[in-house]
Amino acid sequence: MSRAKGNIAEDKAASFLTQNGYQIIERNFYSRFGEIDIIATKDDVLHFVEVKSGEDYELAIQNITPTKLSRIIKTANVYMKKKSLHVDFILDAIVVTPNNVVMVENITI
Repeated sequence: MSRAKGNIAEDKAASFLTQNGYQIIERNFYSRFGEIDIIATKDDVLHFVEVKSGEDYELAIQNITPTKLSRIIKTANVYMKKKSLHVDFILDAIVVTPNNVVMVENITI
């Protein structure tokens, strides 16, 4: 996927989160392990959100592999340590398709 398409999907995901009561804290946080697309908070819980887009839900969600998830977890830990945070957190995914935006909460391996 091109960076431009990725940015469009991330913008849609950020709008979705905002409309559903989340506060966006940061976007595109990088560590040596990888990137977290969106970091948001809601109800005193920090949400690390991976955004995937595609022509359909199944194709997009399959791109969150165990290796990708492991990198997200490592990057989330770097973020927490860098910001000296000791709060509850969760890993989520948002899948953006041409006709829909779907949030998958608490993704795990």
